[in-house]
Amino acid sequence: MPDSGGSRAQRAHIPTSGTGPGTDADLRTGPGADGDPTVPHGDAGALAVDPAAPQVTAPAGLPEVPVLAEAPGRPGAPGLSGPAAKAARRTGLLVTLVLGGLTALPPLSMDMYLPALPAVTDSLSAPAATIQLTLTACLAGMALGQLVVGPMSDRWGRRKPLLLGMVVYVLATAICALAPTAELLIGFRLLQGLAGAAGIVIARAVVRDLYDGVEMARFFSTLMLISGVAPIIAPLIGGQVLRVTDWRGIFVVLTGVGIALTLVVWKWLHETLPPADRHTGGVTDALRTMRGLLADRVFTGYMIAGGLAFAVLFAYISASPFVVQEIYGASPQTFSLLFGLNSIGLIAVGQINGKLLVGRFSLDKVLGFGLAVIVLAAVALLLMTTGVFGEAGLVPVAAGLFVLMSAMGLAMPNTNAQALMRTKHAAGSASALLGTSSFLIGAIASPLVGIAGEDTAVPMAVVQVVCAVAAVACFLLLCRPWQRAGREAGGL
Repeated sequence: MPDSGGSRAQRAHIPTSGTGPGTDADLRTGPGADGDPTVPHGDAGALAVDPAAPQVTAPAGLPEVPVLAEAPGRPGAPGLSGPAAKAARRTGLLVTLVLGGLTALPPLSMDMYLPALPAVTDSLSAPAATIQLTLTACLAGMALGQLVVGPMSDRWGRRKPLLLGMVVYVLATAICALAPTAELLIGFRLLQGLAGAAGIVIARAVVRDLYDGVEMARFFSTLMLISGVAPIIAPLIGGQVLRVTDWRGIFVVLTGVGIALTLVVWKWLHETLPPADRHTGGVTDALRTMRGLLADRVFTGYMIAGGLAFAVLFAYISASPFVVQEIYGASPQTFSLLFGLNSIGLIAVGQINGKLLVGRFSLDKVLGFGLAVIVLAAVALLLMTTGVFGEAGLVPVAAGLFVLMSAMGLAMPNTNAQALMRTKHAAGSASALLGTSSFLIGAIASPLVGIAGEDTAVPMAVVQVVCAVAAVACFLLLCRPWQRAGREAGGL
């Protein structure tokens, strides 16, 4: 069974049997085959086991914080002294905000641009399907870039590849603002995606460096809260930018955001992968590592299920500007408001997942429920857009999209957590495969939603139903959660 402990710096404090606050009955301390309770090789932030003076060895670049034997009111749980507790909280908050900013960059790059899609179509005199390829190009770039950056981060650490990617992202985004044709805009969006992939893949790898099991799932939910603010404010910012300038101004704003985030990473995000835990092989070794990950049927099942769920989400992202504005006649500001409400639903459910569900129910049960709700919402949207219930207006369609988006708060963090729990020594490569599959499947779904033109929402609903049903099938056939639940119940 994958390790299901808390943060790696605290796992040695988790009891080896029984239950306690903040743990499941089936939590493990992660001993090796010989029963050695030490943290497996490759775990950053491992506890230095010293009975006389327990210490947390922080990841490289982060302050080392002394730990008391027990926290008041929580027997067996680590506690911090006053100044040390404040330092730990500041460090944890800072890392969370930086990683949240990195995961927020993709929705910023996508969603600020969404209200401008019709304007870009008119400005560059290109058909809607061609302009939608600017989204596809950015997604494809993020997918392919992760395959490169992930293994790079396993070999050279997290910090250097991240900074290089951020600098190239800033340059590519600035060039997008100057693109005179749709073809050039598509090309620069591809480069923007290739560079922006660094933030996506390395943020997940850093989480894997620092956390494990249930705590990793909770941290992903916390990141969803932070990065989820981006989809809320990005269309609103994009709509307001369009009131004072044209679509090129949106890329100017994104350039400024990229510069600010690059400076924050350079100053405050320290290295989390110690040199001793890095891979020294070249391309062949990286490919061998990825092949080994893909040979894990369960990892592959979570990877594909998560990618298909992301395709459902991106079908909505790609088609909603035309569906809401062109078919139902809403203004860019109304579209931005509805998009923000849907993002609030995703954030709220993500926090329910992290604060209430994780630790009380198995991750597979929560994930399965989320996928089932996505399927039901997608089917309802298909029935409404095909006229089964008569001519549906904006309100019922928006309600269906709200339910669909909210259920993503159960599917997305849990697929990532379950997959990454199975990878201890290749977090960068595993994160790259997770991100690449999601963005490639999303890139394929993007042009399909506009295949019948701008006057119907049926293609969007069809793509969502097909991808949602396929995600459930992968989860059941490849992950086989009932088998793994039986083994865990038997103590295996």
